[in-house]
Amino acid sequence: MDVKLLAVVAALTAVIYVPPSQGKPISLVERCYCRSTVSSLPRGYIRELRFIHTPNCPFQVIAKLKTNKEVCMNPEIRWLQQYLRNAINKMKKSKQAN
Repeated sequence: MDVKLLAVVAALTAVIYVPPSQGKPISLVERCYCRSTVSSLPRGYIRELRFIHTPNCPFQVIAKLKTNKEVCMNPEIRWLQQYLRNAINKMKKSKQAN
């Protein structure tokens, strides 16, 4: 048998029988937007809130400030927890009304 043909057959055999990698490429791994959070931010500085929940990351709250800067907020802030409770209750009431 020719050496080149034998090498090709061996390479194809190795590719077929080697189990696929369990890890994902770095570009496909979901990265968390918030790496650090702010724990004290007055409500008056905030223009809008954005909430992100992904399978690989904890619940994340991004606040867009009046200066157009975005910061990650600690979701355990007391006034933010109350804000979320009120929003959920409002949604429940609107669904019951329909």
